[in-house]
Amino acid sequence: MNQVSNQAPHHQGRWRIALIQSDIVLGEPEVNRENLERAMERAARAAEKPDIILLPELWNTGYALTEMSTLADPEGRDSRKWLASFAIRHGIHVVGGSIAEIREGHVYNTMPVFNRSGEEVAAYSKVHLFRLMEEEKYLQPGERSVTFVLDGQQAGAAICYDIRFPELVRSLALRGAKLLFVAAEWPHPRLNHWRTLLAARAIENQMYVIACNRAGTSGGDTFCGHSLIIDPWGDIVAEGGEGEEIVTGSIDLSLVDQVRRRIPVFADRRPQLYE
Repeated sequence: MNQVSNQAPHHQGRWRIALIQSDIVLGEPEVNRENLERAMERAARAAEKPDIILLPELWNTGYALTEMSTLADPEGRDSRKWLASFAIRHGIHVVGGSIAEIREGHVYNTMPVFNRSGEEVAAYSKVHLFRLMEEEKYLQPGERSVTFVLDGQQAGAAICYDIRFPELVRSLALRGAKLLFVAAEWPHPRLNHWRTLLAARAIENQMYVIACNRAGTSGGDTFCGHSLIIDPWGDIVAEGGEGEEIVTGSIDLSLVDQVRRRIPVFADRRPQLYE
């Protein structure tokens, strides 16, 4: 296997992003991994090679909640090995959507992140469990928020329901995050919530929001796709439709600094009044 260069791009903070908006087969980790790998290989071989690939939420199992104790990847070993191998092979950062993994007898919904060299630089377990889908009965919540660094740039992690909690995303911005990666399985009929909440998180935190949603149907739910890249002004850089596709766009993180200087939200905060 030939290993490509893992050097950072010449223009620091300018990245090409690919979002793998895929259908997910309920309870079939191997099938899902094969489907994703085909799409990821297509993305990696595009004329404009991405710097970062982002996957959707629970891509290995889907929401097979009642079977999670048997389907979840033990400590995420197989999923992590595959994601790291892809990152090394192509010299691409991989924000691994999220996987169902089992640790110490509990199932977590976890986003692992790998740099161009295949090193795991972060792992975030979803802290807000969605009661409408009874996640709390089958999953263990994470206990910490997570930021990480790719090519010298600070980023934050969120999974699906988390975007309804502005406190979480603000805390990541206050720790220096200039962009937020979101993995989701967001269904109809709440497409308007998805688009509005993501834009709000981008505008209020003056950061890029990069969100990959799944497509397809499962268990009576139809998932709305519309993976998005949103800039710090709240403008849409790229948006998918409702089917399977690779959504791509380019970002320049110098825009974050420009916006934060133009409207100094963080300097004007009065946190002593917020409690």
